[in-house]
Amino acid sequence: MTGTVDHIAGQTFHGRKGVVRNDFRYSIDYVLLDAEQPVDHPSLFSRNSRNLAALHDSDHGGAPGDGRGAAWVRDVIKAHQLPQPDRIKLLAQPRMWGHVFNPVSFWLCEDTEGGLTAVIAEVTNTFGERHSYLCHHSDNRPIGPEDRLTAQKIFYVSPFQPIEGGYTFRFDITADRIGIWIDYAQAKGGLIATLTGRRKPLTNGGILRAALRRPLGSRRVLVLIHWQALKLWWKNARYRTRPTPPTQEVSRG
Repeated sequence: MTGTVDHIAGQTFHGRKGVVRNDFRYSIDYVLLDAEQPVDHPSLFSRNSRNLAALHDSDHGGAPGDGRGAAWVRDVIKAHQLPQPDRIKLLAQPRMWGHVFNPVSFWLCEDTEGGLTAVIAEVTNTFGERHSYLCHHSDNRPIGPEDRLTAQKIFYVSPFQPIEGGYTFRFDITADRIGIWIDYAQAKGGLIATLTGRRKPLTNGGILRAALRRPLGSRRVLVLIHWQALKLWWKNARYRTRPTPPTQEVSRG
């Protein structure tokens, strides 16, 4: 059995809460695929080999560059004594021209009827560190678009936000659209982050259009992150030094 690779030419929005405000929105490309099955894909996209666009298992499911892909997800699910999913899908930015950086990728765990039973939000900071947040209902029922799932923040992402407070996640994953909302709240502010976009089969034309519109791929993401950091510094937002990362690889709400 084979499936298709979906392309999400999406939009991401970040809005800072609190005294020092800073909002931005920009376009971004994600792919969504079954992480354990062969997929039909256009010639300009590859799995685990070099191409204009590619997705490598080593980039996900474990430390950056040393990932184990979906096998890691199944180990996480087993360690937390959750039902094993029927399908595991990965929503991530692909490598473009061989380079990749994903501030956040999502492992989507589905049951036999396609219900979303768990999500692992895989967060990577610009220092090459990673921590993942496991989201699920306590009774393992499917996650609906109206549901809010929470997790305590324990990982350093931005020097302009503290490691305190918590995240509220909302997921609306349908056959034709992706919607993910993350509300980070802490005592003196926080952040709203969203990812939305339509799902379409990945094509060579879509890859070429993305390469023309956003030729630097994830390098552009890194540039934008540092540009927003410069703006916050200019606005006198408080800077926090990077602490030792958490020893645990995954935390749950």
